Amino acid sequence: MNKEWTMGDLLSTSSAYWRGCSLQAGVRLGIFTIIHDRQLSAAEIAATLHADPRGTEYLLNALTAMALLVKDEDMYSNTSAASRYLNKESSAYIGHIVLHHHHILDGWAQLDEVVKTGAPVATRSYGEEVERESFLMGMFNLAMAIAPEVASQIDLSGRRRLLDLGGGPGTYAIHFCLANPQLNAVIYDRPTTQPFAMETVESFNLSDRISFAGGDIITDPLREGSYDVAWLSHLLHSNGPEQCRQIIDKTVASMAPDGMIIIHEFILDNSKDGPEFPALFSLNMLVNNPEGRSYAENELRAMLSESGVRDITRHPFQGPNESSILYCRI
Repeated sequence: MNKEWTMGDLLSTSSAYWRGCSLQAGVRLGIFTIIHDRQLSAAEIAATLHADPRGTEYLLNALTAMALLVKDEDMYSNTSAASRYLNKESSAYIGHIVLHHHHILDGWAQLDEVVKTGAPVATRSYGEEVERESFLMGMFNLAMAIAPEVASQIDLSGRRRLLDLGGGPGTYAIHFCLANPQLNAVIYDRPTTQPFAMETVESFNLSDRISFAGGDIITDPLREGSYDVAWLSHLLHSNGPEQCRQIIDKTVASMAPDGMIIIHEFILDNSKDGPEFPALFSLNMLVNNPEGRSYAENELRAMLSESGVRDITRHPFQGPNESSILYCRI
């Protein structure tokens, strides 16, 4: 797609991280949660944060300019979007993924070096537990926003055993089971994920239908012939091509006859120069992962074909961040 860039476009793109960092600071400080459904002055917010009054006021004014806060004389309140998505008290809170973006910012700031070396660079640590929580909860928040739609669009009638491979908190397994009363599921992920996953499953009263299996997706075996549908969501992009082939081969081997494999990914055009988010996401993998990247549709089709599957089809689903779905049969 051709775009006629103006000087203003270039400058706003170059400084776009200012907006991102302001949003991340607001979430990290808990400003939107502190305000909640009230009107508060800058002095009151600064006192609650034990923060510098001048710095607090400047951040509040910037967030107001970004239409995340509303300022009435000297009082600040949340916009409807901030109340819904940035207040921890909201069920639609996405602050965890915003914090994950904050945690990977150091790496992105060194993108020129990453491009030269082809390898991730050293970045500051916010603590393993903090980073794991923001990533897992961020993935959960994003999945919760689209999993009901995905589950309503994919026909799993007649299928009884689902493998949610690399399923993390099991958000998709949960919503597939909610949409298909006959379905049971197994979440397969690293053992450290199990407590969070099973707590989430319990919160939906699905402990009798969804279980957890811990292991390494690359090195550990899956139960062969056990599943009639497998869901691989945002799993392949964390791996290089050879590891992806291993994952797909192992998934195929775990399927019953006429089983269905569904891949949900940031899928690039075959030219690899679009859509924009999958193309940028390849850079995110370059910064943070030694081999991962977004894959083009023809690359995914080739991997699946090499594993002997049939009827590879592109589903019409389009996610809010340009994610897409391929599915096939054994």
